[in-house]
Amino acid sequence: MKSDIRKAVLKNGRKVLQQIQKSIGRSSLIGDQPFFSREHFPWADHIERNWHTIREELDVILQHREDLPDFAHISPDQKHLAKENQWKTFFFFAYGLEAPGNCARAPKTMALLKSIPGAKTAFFSILSPNMHIPAHCGPYKGVIRYHLGLIVPEPKERCRIRVADSVAHWEEGKSMFFDDTYEHEVWNDTDGQRVVLFMDVMRPLRFPMSLINSFVIKAIAASPFIRDAKKNHEAWEQKMTALWR
Repeated sequence: MKSDIRKAVLKNGRKVLQQIQKSIGRSSLIGDQPFFSREHFPWADHIERNWHTIREELDVILQHREDLPDFAHISPDQKHLAKENQWKTFFFFAYGLEAPGNCARAPKTMALLKSIPGAKTAFFSILSPNMHIPAHCGPYKGVIRYHLGLIVPEPKERCRIRVADSVAHWEEGKSMFFDDTYEHEVWNDTDGQRVVLFMDVMRPLRFPMSLINSFVIKAIAASPFIRDAKKNHEAWEQKMTALWR
């Protein structure tokens, strides 16, 4: 029964979002293309200036890497994107739902995240060496995907992302903004792990689409996908409370 409800929500939700997303592209104040200039997001300057602070807390967290949950353990809908133990996560929040234990484990990072306007999700995304995330598309155009490079192994050109027909690579301490509703895929063709601060932030939109977008974001936050992810993460939090000494 739960699976049937999930499928129905997904099917009907996609139909509605398809119509809304056409209007979002036309109402976007920053255009509608795969990648965006960081100048559209002035708060990125503050985050980049403090990237070493984030990296310091990340280094402590990575001492527990094997205990961190796979992305698919938190969000089973993403299980087709990575094999076991290849894509680890450390969540701070997602659509209004915080992970209090993790926020306490990286308080300086969390303080920086709270300064970002329109932030909807935030986590450390940890990719194993020689990993490929296959081509896929994000579900909703009302947010912009943000990556801050934290650990980028050499040669950095072999640690890259394709969005539509454009390819870019991460750099430590540098920001990247893109629209994940375009087809995209990721490669880490190096022998080291790649880590970015992974965020979704609200897309700047003209009125009234900005108002509609806020309504959709609230609906996403109340969806079974987010509620289930919260339950999955809470189960992991209980385990980590015992292990994290």
